[in-house]
Amino acid sequence: MSTVRTAAVVLAAVSAFALSACGPSEDGAADTGSTAPSAGAKPSGTPATPAAPPKAPSSSPKPPASSASSPAPGPSVTASATDDGYDVFPCSTYDVTFTANLAEPTTSSYLLKITNKSGKACRALGHPVVTFGALDGQAMQRGKAPGIEDALRLEPGESAYAGLLGGAHDGTGKTVDSIALTMDTESDLEQKPLTASTPGLYVSPTVNSVTPWVDNAEDALSL
Repeated sequence: MSTVRTAAVVLAAVSAFALSACGPSEDGAADTGSTAPSAGAKPSGTPATPAAPPKAPSSSPKPPASSASSPAPGPSVTASATDDGYDVFPCSTYDVTFTANLAEPTTSSYLLKITNKSGKACRALGHPVVTFGALDGQAMQRGKAPGIEDALRLEPGESAYAGLLGGAHDGTGKTVDSIALTMDTESDLEQKPLTASTPGLYVSPTVNSVTPWVDNAEDALSL
């Protein structure tokens, strides 16, 4: 009988110990005897993962824009007309000297020559205006006269030439001993006629003529 009682007392003591060990904790949670780490928590003693380093700047930064602006292009240069330009006035008798030389006696052909004696350039325009001594009228124009664009530009000391044809002795004309010359200026500029001696020049009323100013004697006598 005593043995059975003893066993019952031991069993009751074991049961009471077990219940106290598995009983709720003061806050109502079951005490398992050890605290399990929460999910994702690092166990104690493990060093924390260092924060990611800052992003490095790009390896080739853009250079700062230059403060100097590109130089603006200079003004375009427009070449002004110099040859035969309108900035050069027509030659008048005040700008030139004048000579007349016999070139062919049978046709009473004379070579007329003017030379720029002024200190500036001038333009010899068209045909010379030639009159025969005391005869009325003037020599007819022969050959195509250069236009203003093609007028001869004469620098100081340069010359221009024209060919004067009096005509063959046919009994219809007259002989004169001098001629007078003025220049075409395309204006009403008053000029002093330049004279030259032409002994025995025979002037035919239908043949006499003068060429335009050219830059050489050969062309002046062949037009």
